[in-house]
Amino acid sequence: MKKEKKIKKQNKTESDLSLLAGFMKGSARFFVFCILSSMLASLFELICPKIISFTVDSLLGGKTLPAYAEKIVSALGGTEYLGSHLWIIAGMILAAALLMGIFKYGEAVFNRKGSETLVETMRNRLFSHLERLPASWYMKNKTGDIIQRCTSDVETLKTFLSEQFTQVVSTLLLIVLSLVFMYTVNTVLATIALVSIPIIVIYSAVFHGKIGKGFEYCDENEGKLSAIAQENLTGIRVVRAFGRERSEVEKFSKQNDLYANAWIKLGRLMSAFWAAGDLISGLQQLTILVWGTVLAVRGSLSVGELIAALSYNAILIWPVRELGRTISEMSKAGISIGRIGAIMRAEEEKDAPGAVDCDPNGDIVFEDVTFTYENQSEPALKHVNLTVKKGETLGIIGMTGSGKSTLAALLCRLYELPEECGRITMAGTDIRQIRARSLREKIGVVLQEPYLFSRTLRDNIGIVYEKPGEHEREIREAARAACLDETITGFTDGYDTMVGERGVTLSGGQKQRAAIARMLTENPPVMIFDDSLSAVDSETDAKIRRALREKTSDATVILISHRIQTLMSANHILVMAAGEIVEEGSHEDLLKLGGIYKKIYDIQTGTDTDGEGGEE
Repeated sequence: MKKEKKIKKQNKTESDLSLLAGFMKGSARFFVFCILSSMLASLFELICPKIISFTVDSLLGGKTLPAYAEKIVSALGGTEYLGSHLWIIAGMILAAALLMGIFKYGEAVFNRKGSETLVETMRNRLFSHLERLPASWYMKNKTGDIIQRCTSDVETLKTFLSEQFTQVVSTLLLIVLSLVFMYTVNTVLATIALVSIPIIVIYSAVFHGKIGKGFEYCDENEGKLSAIAQENLTGIRVVRAFGRERSEVEKFSKQNDLYANAWIKLGRLMSAFWAAGDLISGLQQLTILVWGTVLAVRGSLSVGELIAALSYNAILIWPVRELGRTISEMSKAGISIGRIGAIMRAEEEKDAPGAVDCDPNGDIVFEDVTFTYENQSEPALKHVNLTVKKGETLGIIGMTGSGKSTLAALLCRLYELPEECGRITMAGTDIRQIRARSLREKIGVVLQEPYLFSRTLRDNIGIVYEKPGEHEREIREAARAACLDETITGFTDGYDTMVGERGVTLSGGQKQRAAIARMLTENPPVMIFDDSLSAVDSETDAKIRRALREKTSDATVILISHRIQTLMSANHILVMAAGEIVEEGSHEDLLKLGGIYKKIYDIQTGTDTDGEGGEE
């Protein structure tokens, strides 16, 4: 079991690294230039202490120069000349500092370019992937958590790559070069500096796992917090209507406390990590300072060499601490790429091999269709058989949970029907063999609770057009058919009226009519109205149905409703209960049958004298 878990974890890590490599295409070259610039900046930074050491010991102190330095000094005029012209040395230090600054600037520019390009690629790929995931995936994942992964986790990964990862190579180079230069000054001091490096790396590795678990816990709680906030902001009307403000505030406050305490706990862990690092680094610096001073007093180390050794050690401390920080930050980045990878590994909707375009010029047939949702034990549909003839109107009525909307969802392939659960055909072709995009282009759906975007009414109704402003006539014609044009023209800004998030500024009936108008602009050959007239009054309902009959005379129409008045003119009507078709026929046939349909009709028309009945 442990071996299988280890293999699974290893495969996941390899998958995450492969995913990260894919994200970095297009930005990798900028990170390479960033690392090269950082390396050159480090090199010039290390030259300055060496120049100062030679100046103090050889030019001012008379100490013999090393062979390689002798050639450079001779080319510049010799020891005596440079000793009397120290401005040349100052100019060399200034030049080295200037070059270091230029390469530091290049490092920052390439770093920013690489990180922002990476983030842009990640967000584009994430959003594109999310757009292609099936509806069943969204049922199992909360919107707030998805948004948090696409924002906070992306930002965490960006921070790691831009601030830590790109500096790993230059940090390692700076450590190696600092030690090399330090060994040329004094072997004992360099060895003391070297001893602290494995200690910092080891304790950083120990903290790595603990910090990773802590960050994952914080990340999960942030996702839950985001989900609560998102649900409340989008459902603010429901919260207000039922007076749930205090309850929701307490729920948010409780989760916020968990989130805050998680970060406090992680903060304590990080504080211990940094304190231990500072202690080790401080002891190392103190040891080198004391021992270097002792050697200088004894005459084993010159003043210039002591200055150089302390300078190199000061340069060394930062990259060693940075290496420890990088190891700890890797845990955060690992959690973030894992959470992003969980989205990217989710399987997209895929068309069957050899899938064809949709042919809407034929009958729609459900053949022995049985379907069960993933989170339910009872089937939503049981052995459903029905035929919707081309150009006819099918009406469907039934109690809540009877399977009406499931029929529409399966027809649009919002959920995939398993092979062993029957089949649905359009013009004789199994819809599983039809390209999903082509199928949905031919089927228009208006839901009971339509979604409107935070845009103008014109943009919402004319969403099918790239430039809605150029299709004013078609948009207004669709709005008139949905009995919405007169309402819109009564608004101060008319069709330029901004719709709040999810259409919050409109009434339920106005949102439904806007959704109907939006579907009519596309004018698909198959139209599904899923209880989409429930929020309008009976008079408006009748007007819309008359307009729809004229507008959709050639279309195949499926009307799902609790209101019999909406279905009376349908060519064929189904009555559903518990996922099965229990009655079917024309309006007149069903009334004669005297079953459920007749009972609902009597209740809705006020002719029920028993006081009993079904549910609307």
